[in-house]
Amino acid sequence: MAINTLPHAPMLSTFRRIEASPTFQGTVIAIIVLSALTIGAKTYNLPPLIQQALTALDTAITVFFLIEILLRFGACERKKRFLLDGWNLFDTLVVIGSLIPLDNSEAVLLGRLLRVFRVLRLVSVVPELRFLINSLLKAIPRMGYIVLLMFIIFYIYAAMGSMFFAKVDPFLWGDVSIAMLTLFRVATFEDWTDVMYDTMEHYPLSWIYYLTFIFLTAFVFLNMMIGTILEVMSEEQTAKQTQKAHDERDRMSQQLSELQQQLDTLTRLVQQQQRPDDPDQTSSS
Repeated sequence: MAINTLPHAPMLSTFRRIEASPTFQGTVIAIIVLSALTIGAKTYNLPPLIQQALTALDTAITVFFLIEILLRFGACERKKRFLLDGWNLFDTLVVIGSLIPLDNSEAVLLGRLLRVFRVLRLVSVVPELRFLINSLLKAIPRMGYIVLLMFIIFYIYAAMGSMFFAKVDPFLWGDVSIAMLTLFRVATFEDWTDVMYDTMEHYPLSWIYYLTFIFLTAFVFLNMMIGTILEVMSEEQTAKQTQKAHDERDRMSQQLSELQQQLDTLTRLVQQQQRPDDPDQTSSS
């Protein structure tokens, strides 16, 4: 069994060294940026010669990404678990989807869409961006309760606005659903003062309605969401540092164990070399 794995060990080590090299990582990032620029350039009306050059460049980028994903697969020690990683699965699907020929009219939209998603591979390549996305995804369940509470506040204020302001402007406050859209406009500060001044002509104290709503949605809930994301990022950073310290302790423990084994072996060898020269054993013989 060991004989079969020995030939693959140098190749696996070479793949890992290439994948982890800063030059290779920088090249991948540069190609992803070049791919994004190529996609953007294709949206303009360009001369046929430049369009052909962009098509050839797109083909070369696709081949590079294919080689890169195969190299990452070759550098993975456990091949069966390669696609269990979400980022590896995403990169593989994007690369495979990029192989769809754009000449096929039925798949041209899918092929172009997947080529646009190649820009997202920048997230999977840069560890800092990957950390931010992972933290955001883990914060979504906690943010769900904040969103639910925001929906309740929106609904209450929309019902109140529809009851009081429907006669002022039926287009903005005609029913609850329209009123919620109006409140979303107010929450995003999109000409919200015009909406407020229209209602203040009939209800001078209606400014209290808008200011309390903005205070709740734009300040309280927004800060709660930011606080939730920062808390998750802090937990992820702490867990990452803890895992790193644990791995370092395991590595040091393994090195100490190997050193102890080497010392034991060396001690046995020294003892075996000293036994023939033992005077007691010589006289007794």
